[in-house]
Amino acid sequence: MSETHADLTDDMKVEIQEAYRRWLGNRGFKPRRGQRQMIADIARGLTGDARLCAVEAGTGTGKTAAYCLAAIPIAKAQDKRVVISTATVALQEQVALRDLPDLQRHAGLDFTFALAKGRNRYLCPKRLDDRLAYDPDRDGALFAPPEAEQLAVYRRMDSAFAKGSWDGDLDSWDDAVPSGAWSPVTNDRAGCHGRRCAYYHQCPALRARSDAAEADVVVANHDLVLTDLRIGGGVVLPDPAETIFVLDEAHHLPDKTRDRFTSHVAVRGCSEWIREIVSSVDSMARRFNRPREVQQARERLAEEAGDAPDLIANVDTVVRDLPFQGDEDNQTYRFPLGEIPDELAELAAPLGKSFGSVAGILTDLGEDLENVVEGELQWNNADQVEAWLPTIGQLASRAAGAETLFRDYGACDEAIAARWASRRAADARSDVELTSAPLAPGEILKEKLWETCHGALATSATLCALGRFDRFLEAAGLDGDVGQSRIASPFDFPRIATFSVPRMAADPSDARAHTEEVASRLPRLLDREPSALVLFTSWRQFDVVIESLPDEIRDRCHVQGEASKQRLLEDHRAAVDRGESSYLCGLASFAEGLDLPGDYCRHVIITKLPFAVPDDPVDQAVAEWLEQQGRNPFMELSLPDASLRLVQACGRLIRHETDGGWITLLDRRIVTRRYGESLFAALPPYRVET
Repeated sequence: MSETHADLTDDMKVEIQEAYRRWLGNRGFKPRRGQRQMIADIARGLTGDARLCAVEAGTGTGKTAAYCLAAIPIAKAQDKRVVISTATVALQEQVALRDLPDLQRHAGLDFTFALAKGRNRYLCPKRLDDRLAYDPDRDGALFAPPEAEQLAVYRRMDSAFAKGSWDGDLDSWDDAVPSGAWSPVTNDRAGCHGRRCAYYHQCPALRARSDAAEADVVVANHDLVLTDLRIGGGVVLPDPAETIFVLDEAHHLPDKTRDRFTSHVAVRGCSEWIREIVSSVDSMARRFNRPREVQQARERLAEEAGDAPDLIANVDTVVRDLPFQGDEDNQTYRFPLGEIPDELAELAAPLGKSFGSVAGILTDLGEDLENVVEGELQWNNADQVEAWLPTIGQLASRAAGAETLFRDYGACDEAIAARWASRRAADARSDVELTSAPLAPGEILKEKLWETCHGALATSATLCALGRFDRFLEAAGLDGDVGQSRIASPFDFPRIATFSVPRMAADPSDARAHTEEVASRLPRLLDREPSALVLFTSWRQFDVVIESLPDEIRDRCHVQGEASKQRLLEDHRAAVDRGESSYLCGLASFAEGLDLPGDYCRHVIITKLPFAVPDDPVDQAVAEWLEQQGRNPFMELSLPDASLRLVQACGRLIRHETDGGWITLLDRRIVTRRYGESLFAALPPYRVET
């Protein structure tokens, strides 16, 4: 972080205070004690010695307005920019489409803003056109011919985009997209050729990037922030050294970091697409009458990747003999302490080098293609070169990903990581996927974000686990000197919300009996209120319970997976507005980020305490690492994380002062196990019925 230190000046204080007063007056709001405190704490934190702060703000604080009113004037005064990052698309769009326009109109702050998402959230018009005119010589290296269902979706997308009724943003597409249909019609940095593309002026991703390039405030998401940091920072988003980051829903940041820096490789798939790379380059050579650059690429590929198929076959033999565990559909073997056996490491090391060379060759070939498009190289059939750029770019990215995984497996002692092999079925035809996930995402965040940015705020309604910041600070790579503040919710929880734990016969440890009892109780519970949110912790229980519901109840349910999340929410709200009973049913992604005020949610039903799945290989590896250090994984990992998830799930009920209703937990462990007291203590002070 820069050594320059900027205090909270009197001019900054005056501007922040006046903006807050104007906003309150123009909106007809009364000042909230918690919101005022949050503004002050953020302002001090962003101008203090560390310029880093963590603020937990309970529901109803008005944290979005608070952090904008504090961060934007400070950034403007210091000639910096603000990146507001969220974990969910719903909150990202709320900030960009509702909150920031509101502050512009009513707070008197002079700033510009733009919404930014990763490329893979946007349609690539060129690739959509390519899929509608599939060419196996060109596209076979990456994608199979589109299926009939996919073609139907592509035609609807093409029509809607051409008419202007759809903006090319996946999150604004109303219908569910079939599995595997979206990735062929989006793009990434390696596959995009920017201004050289015939569809440049129509490109949704580039339009969004252009809007964000000069904006004072950029509303991004954690995935995009981490992608930018991974490629050096300041490539997609503003330069971190010139930026104040506001990381909303920051409790997601460690897991998002781990996911972004996790590498995967499907073993047999590697061998197949190595051959497809050679086949693609052969097709290119024929298509363009064997130009010198393509011929050289073929020769280099033969030299650098010639041994790869045999090495991959040996890797496949080794990993198939691992003692996998799991059911018939999904099996996993986790390498204890992340240590790769010597036999596998010795095969992985040369594969890492080989795939690195392949990635380099393909990158060079992509540059040759760009030079042809620019007219700096002369090839036959040059008008067809542009169509090959995305394919070569995607293959280069894929090779670079394989390089990362195999280099990691070949030198696994250099980083603490969870490493495992997995397969979907226990038969000889099933491919084995190798994975490496960093166990210390905080170290990555410390190096790439906290030590490079001008300043940062981490905030959420749930940063503290069991009443303490410790779990978040360690996971996020922040030390105890960071400014910390907890702001309580203003809601009168004992008066407006009841937390109920019915007397049940079945314990969740008996999965079948517990599922049967949940299924039998759910219709009566749903009849209690005209609207409800039902939250499950496993797909298996979810599917069984939903399938067992009586038809008259099932018809009122809006079930995760049956349509896009946005469509389910719209249909649910519309039903409630018509005076009909309506119930939303889902898993973890429905347990936070949903804003269902008033009659849209009068009852939250939680089928089970949200402990992590016990066979998750990352959690297993973290627990193993903690045990090795003489620490208690349940108390330091499982219980705090379950507490956070429970608080988040319960938080769907009360969104505004006028809300009220019930929370029902169908899990008696909260009253029968010793740890239940800690879980209760971390909840808001609901009225409790056990």
